[in-house]
Amino acid sequence: MAKALTKSQRAILQFIVQFTQENGYPPTIREIQRGIGIIKSLRGITLHLDALQRKGYIERGSQARSIRIIHPDYQPQRERVRLLPLVGTIAAGTPLLAYENVEDLIPVPADMVRNVENAFLLRVKGDSMLGEHILPRDLVVIKPQQTAYNGELVAVLIGEEATIKRIYFERGRVRLESANPAYEPIYAPVEEARVIGKVIGLLRDYGQMGV
Repeated sequence: MAKALTKSQRAILQFIVQFTQENGYPPTIREIQRGIGIIKSLRGITLHLDALQRKGYIERGSQARSIRIIHPDYQPQRERVRLLPLVGTIAAGTPLLAYENVEDLIPVPADMVRNVENAFLLRVKGDSMLGEHILPRDLVVIKPQQTAYNGELVAVLIGEEATIKRIYFERGRVRLESANPAYEPIYAPVEEARVIGKVIGLLRDYGQMGV
């Protein structure tokens, strides 16, 4: 069984998988260092690659571009899964998918996001969307976009909190509708409610439901 990864190791693994999918060959150590931008030295990247190899995620030789994903869930040549970032608390002033905001990398069926760039996941909090069959702790797959049509199911950022709601545009404000009669609509000025994406899928862990 592969061992758990640190945050930096997950970021490196995600970059290797995505780079290989896009280019058809693995990245060099320098390309990894430039691509993730959070580790300043090539030596630091090498140490993390050593750890990924010890933990059973990759193999690599002495030649450039010799990294090979061996963990069955993450092999890019199979195109079975893509690793999507799970966005947690959104740090003020940083891009949505910045390293500081990403809690984990979650394998998602590749077909779900095959034609979507920079898809990400949000974890549902509360039961306000039960009428949409979205339960607490579900992971919703988000297609990044900054606009939406009336009635679309979207992720909206209010302050530093992302919420999943049906959106309706009114004069100078938006109305965010829950799918649970126990919750009143949320009203916010247009400039304070930023659409960050459209809900395009859902993942559920039945083990978290106490069934």
